[in-house]
Amino acid sequence: MPEVEDTRSYSTTNESSELPSENTLFGKYEILKLLGRGAFAKVYHARNLKTGQSVAIKAVSKKKVLKGGFAEHVKREIAIMRRLRHRNIVKLIEVLASKTKVYFVMEFAKGGELFTRIAKGRRFSENLCRRYFQQLISAVGYCHSRGVFHRDLKPENLLLDENYDLKISDFGLSAVKEQIRPDGLLHTICGTPGYVAPEILARKGYDGAKVDVWSCGVILYVLHAGYLPFKDPNQVVMYQRMFKGEFQFPKWTSADLRRFICRLLDPNPDTRITVDEIINDTWFNKGHNEIKFHDEDFVLKEETQGKKCLNAFDIISFSSGFDLSGLFDEAEPSVRRERFISEQKPEKIIERIDEEVRRTENVKVKKRRENGILLEEHNGNFILAVDIMS
Repeated sequence: MPEVEDTRSYSTTNESSELPSENTLFGKYEILKLLGRGAFAKVYHARNLKTGQSVAIKAVSKKKVLKGGFAEHVKREIAIMRRLRHRNIVKLIEVLASKTKVYFVMEFAKGGELFTRIAKGRRFSENLCRRYFQQLISAVGYCHSRGVFHRDLKPENLLLDENYDLKISDFGLSAVKEQIRPDGLLHTICGTPGYVAPEILARKGYDGAKVDVWSCGVILYVLHAGYLPFKDPNQVVMYQRMFKGEFQFPKWTSADLRRFICRLLDPNPDTRITVDEIINDTWFNKGHNEIKFHDEDFVLKEETQGKKCLNAFDIISFSSGFDLSGLFDEAEPSVRRERFISEQKPEKIIERIDEEVRRTENVKVKKRRENGILLEEHNGNFILAVDIMS
């Protein structure tokens, strides 16, 4: 199956059609409204113009990412999200890029952030806490089975779909097993105060799966109580309480839930409950079947079987090592490159291009090669080079 690279050169460039301020993105997505913004990115609600499907688009500024030294983080986030296909994880649909931005096109979670449901001290019933915690652990356990550790689990990164089911988002601080050092641990200091595990703060290395379990424990406590377990105006005091595992339960907490949360918020990672132990716990399993993690249950088979047309992102992300190095490379501003897959033979592709050129008055064939063709506009302002790699 040949791979075709379409390289177009223009005398002038105009990226206005690629920018959300013009209300459309690459002529494919209509930008509806701004949902939120961060240091490097803005998130928009958008609509696929062809299908009408609602999507969320995260527009990441290349300039800000490069200046902050976070290009590798963005590449890793794309590669990680491409690995994951689970009903409780926000799906990455595709990645687009312009000269100035990288766009994550993702599944749209209509219900918004879980955080807004528990803001201002509101809390959930124990049964509702259990439902969301079961969904959270299902997704987290799946991530761990794929060698991915989120490292920033918190209600702000948990979204709700139209059925109010939970979806994990924002894998920007995630790690993969390839980052584990020879001592068997991760060492990057990251996370959000109030949710970060004490062993990360200790700066001695940590197990990615165990820090995710700690954060899940904090989330469960917040859903149940309406506030953080170790909350204190003085951050030093808060961290001291975390190291000691000192927190109190509200009076409405059942004995079974108290026991379960204590196992999740065990400051000693060696004795902290594991995901396997969680799914066998009596509190967790009440009214719920045991969760089992099998890759084939979550991979979207239609994406890997019988798919005859792949976009450039598919080609990149299916390749060995998820090589995304080209995303932030400095390219000539007047050159646009595209890749696509075709099942036709190289000679048939060139023959088809030749036919199209003959129907066009202002374009001519400048040069033919065995596996390529070079086209030029009569005034020289436009060049199209097609290289076929079989």
